[in-house]
Amino acid sequence: MSASRAPRRRTTLPWPAARGNRRTALLAAGAAAAALALTACGSGGTSGGSADTKFVAGEGGIDTAKAGDRQLLPEISGKTIEGKALDLADYKGKILVVNVWGSWCAPCRAEMPHLVKVANATKADGVEFVGINTRDPNKPPAEKFQKEFDVPYPSLYDPMGKLMLRFPPGSLNPKAIPSTVIVDREGRIAARALKPLGEAELRKTLEPLIAEK
Repeated sequence: MSASRAPRRRTTLPWPAARGNRRTALLAAGAAAAALALTACGSGGTSGGSADTKFVAGEGGIDTAKAGDRQLLPEISGKTIEGKALDLADYKGKILVVNVWGSWCAPCRAEMPHLVKVANATKADGVEFVGINTRDPNKPPAEKFQKEFDVPYPSLYDPMGKLMLRFPPGSLNPKAIPSTVIVDREGRIAARALKPLGEAELRKTLEPLIAEK
């Protein structure tokens, strides 16, 4: 007489639960892929213009869009490093320079003196600057960075990089650290740099926008 066998344990989840687990895994993978799309402290590059993107990949890593081809800046708001509410929509009517930076990022440190100098020099021309501080899990390093470079403008605190993901794919979106987006007086994205900027090239990019009426 053969020995009785213990019931076989079921190793697979019922279909609804398995589907839920697969959905969770896919969402997590998608979020991870989106986060990896932001090149941390990379040298940047251009994405190339096309009939769909409607922007031109310029020399030196600065992409631009003609007035009729510019996309609106998405809703970007939150709290600054100092804890104050800030909404980029409030800058409409001004030329707005949005710089993405991290206190840990060497190219960000290299470009900051140039940004500060141009911010102070062009304020009378209707140009405003705002930073987006990202990948700094704690505020003290970001606060020290701002104080060290005497940054005259506020920065949104975005440690997880969520604000950059609000820019639509294929647009002049800031997908590197550092990167800079320049918005015209109508709230439309006119230019983008995926690299640290020098004073001369930043001024050169701003001049035609300042001249626009």
